[in-house]
Amino acid sequence: MSKGLLFSGQGAQTVGMGHSLYKNSAIARELYDKADDILGWNFKSVCFEGPESVLTETKACQPALYVHGYALFSILQERGHLDDLTAVCGLSLGELTALAVAQVYDFETGLRLVAERGRLMQEACDTTEGGMAAVIGGTTDEVQIFCDELGIEIANLNCPGQIVISGNKHQIIEAVTASKGRFKLCKLLNVAGAYHSKLMQSASDTFAAFIKDFNFSPPRYATYTNVTGDRVESGQAIKDALIKQIVSSVRFEDCLRNAANDHSLTKLYECGPGKVLTGFAKRIDKSLKVTPFSEYEELPL
Repeated sequence: MSKGLLFSGQGAQTVGMGHSLYKNSAIARELYDKADDILGWNFKSVCFEGPESVLTETKACQPALYVHGYALFSILQERGHLDDLTAVCGLSLGELTALAVAQVYDFETGLRLVAERGRLMQEACDTTEGGMAAVIGGTTDEVQIFCDELGIEIANLNCPGQIVISGNKHQIIEAVTASKGRFKLCKLLNVAGAYHSKLMQSASDTFAAFIKDFNFSPPRYATYTNVTGDRVESGQAIKDALIKQIVSSVRFEDCLRNAANDHSLTKLYECGPGKVLTGFAKRIDKSLKVTPFSEYEELPL
């Protein structure tokens, strides 16, 4: 038996997330209370009560997803369901949650990294005019040629047939029009900026300076980076990957395929709201058995 964990990325957040964990689990309460103290703003209130407009902001939703995912992991571990855990990976922000779970850094350090990452990406959104769109029905090569023609970039390689593009908002709108007859669908996404593109370069540069003095340990579990989709093992390599990840394509499909193949994963748990990664996994490999968990009543005893 070999088990893997998947952690959600930005966009999965929903008002109320984690409230049932907080009400019913002492370990979750400790994590959420600690997050309130570290962040210095009404974190729990935003997670549990919203408003949605505030929770959706990059600087809020990234810590919210990090704490939620880590709390789910902690409860599963406490109940003895992760004795056979061998591999972890996440989608974008979820990669930082996976690294905390793999003990590359502790919960508190991870939260500080996530909070600064979210703040810097929010600043980059506020100072640029970016957008994103989902392309359905094209191959990676076809979408790459399309992006090269329009001066935009591939942001996410999520699963076969679903690729997200990113760049200047006007060019993304132009791409939606130009995609007709070329792909099955190209749909604008309701996002604040052009994530995983060159428009996030200022965030990447400043995050590089911020992360420099943190101590990273080799991961306890096999960990996969979105930048290449491959396993990453040294502390410095993980730092370099997190810096690049802000402006690079997220290769989640490769992460999951490699994790599953390297460790013959028989079961995976998705820790986070929305069941997004479970849906991706079904399209990546139908033989993968993924169980999504978001709230307390869904967790096995």
